Amino acid sequence: MFWAFSFLVSAARTKAFPLLILTAWVGVAIGAEQVSVEASRQGTAVAIKARATIKAPYALIWQTLTDYDHLSEFIPGMMTSHVIERRGSAAIVEQTGEAGFLFFTYPIEVLVESREEPPAFIGMRVLKGNLKQLDGGYRIEKTGYKDDEFVLRWSGIIERPISLPLFITVPLMRANISDQFRGMVKEIE
Repeated sequence: MFWAFSFLVSAARTKAFPLLILTAWVGVAIGAEQVSVEASRQGTAVAIKARATIKAPYALIWQTLTDYDHLSEFIPGMMTSHVIERRGSAAIVEQTGEAGFLFFTYPIEVLVESREEPPAFIGMRVLKGNLKQLDGGYRIEKTGYKDDEFVLRWSGIIERPISLPLFITVPLMRANISDQFRGMVKEIE
């Protein structure tokens, strides 16, 4: 989740466009009882809010979120993720991968800063790479019902340097982030 939730430069130019939009919406609906993802336009960027109720010990949730060197093992589309430096409570993480949909792919290469603020927040921002903006974070909240039940939230702003019309970008980004967030939740549980 720390990297590029971005999509496809040429989708709008294909005859498959209506199918792309339909598939993006269907992809979000699957598993909706466990994960919800909202995406909305914010200027030329997309604002994302993801939420899941997780039944797992707090320590496991935190450990999985901050296991940067192994994120590529369970985050769909992520090929590599490596900590290259520590600066106090921040990890500088280099990540590569692809965002893809049907026949289209977009390479992702970013360097992100992940600020760890225990016990409840991990903030992230892009330092360099092929995203114009990535600013967001995870928040862990106790549900109040059980000791091993938490709400995991991710919210942030994402903007690619190559702009697609937002009526395309918003649903496609929602589908991509939904897959990535579900990958994180599945690994935690």
